[in-house]
Amino acid sequence: HLSPFWISGQDYTGRTALDASMAFARIVQSLVTWTVASFYGSLVSVSMVFSVIRRGPRAFFGHKVRQDRPKCLDDPALGTHGYVRLKSSGLRFHYVAAGERDKPLMLCLHGFPECWYSWRHQLKEFRDTYRVVAPDLRGYGETESPQPFGYRGWPNFSMSHLTTDVRELVEALGYSSCTLVAHDWGGVVAWPFAIDNPELVDKLILMNCPHPGVFLKYIYTHFSQFLLSWYIFFFQLPCLPELLLRSFDFRMIHGSLRGKEMGCKRRGAITNEDLEGFKYSFSRPGTNMSAGINYYRALFKESPPRDFQSTTVTCPTLLIWGDQDGALEMGLTEGTDKFVPDFTLKMVPGASHWVQQDQPDVVNGIMRDWLKN
Repeated sequence: HLSPFWISGQDYTGRTALDASMAFARIVQSLVTWTVASFYGSLVSVSMVFSVIRRGPRAFFGHKVRQDRPKCLDDPALGTHGYVRLKSSGLRFHYVAAGERDKPLMLCLHGFPECWYSWRHQLKEFRDTYRVVAPDLRGYGETESPQPFGYRGWPNFSMSHLTTDVRELVEALGYSSCTLVAHDWGGVVAWPFAIDNPELVDKLILMNCPHPGVFLKYIYTHFSQFLLSWYIFFFQLPCLPELLLRSFDFRMIHGSLRGKEMGCKRRGAITNEDLEGFKYSFSRPGTNMSAGINYYRALFKESPPRDFQSTTVTCPTLLIWGDQDGALEMGLTEGTDKFVPDFTLKMVPGASHWVQQDQPDVVNGIMRDWLKN
């Protein structure tokens, strides 16, 4: 028989070894992250220097402060603007809502570098059957950002903060559950939210955002996806990502939404006025320009990283995927059914990462058919 003292000592030794192993793993992860980040930071720095030389410092550093909403953001056909203050953070959240208050809630979470306006087509399409609400996420657009601003504020964008925002937003809007629709970073929040709050999610619709368990395994085994994800590492650096974001009056937003590699494939999907709407989200007075980038920083600094391998999404889930995504490979859709028993995948041929803006009629049709069934 083993004495209680021996068992206690064995447990202590085991825990100490485990803690040491985890600490070593975090050190290695940090070294790899900063090495890769510094490499890409050097490349971007060289590119920016050449841009300054070629076009001049005034053009490079020049960016407008947009005082007023562009007209497209006040289009009454999209719904009405509203605000709620959340209990835990005290932050005032901005949203646009369409549809009657007595209808079930469809809550739409946008990605980076976007705002509520990325759901304009869905606000109009589903207002007849849902109360469709598209908020500006924490720190975006007209939603407040916690202090401090800048790089040092990254702890305020941890996943626990972001999922708490969604939970309290559902409650503040007067609902006990919702159909949750999310794209890009909105999806990064929606996956763990649906896992941890099954009672609040009736149905889950994701767009071009892989399950976190699939993504982590895939990026470790597919170097091509690792290369496509270079910006995630670059965003870990202080200051430099913000400088790139605002250079040439937020040319990064133009490149993301209308560029050859990443942008929408359908001609006219993103108009000049639409671009102004998205730029307004980052350049209005008092905006924390670092907020959207701090989402990436906080995710990388989560310690220890969450293991999603044993988690399950219990609600019916639809994943819509534009097959011309310039940042995410189609292989990331494979294996999702391991984590989601009631899972449906729908591909949208010829659509970019911004699938709900690139092919809104196709996406809305897929959503409506799936929601009916």
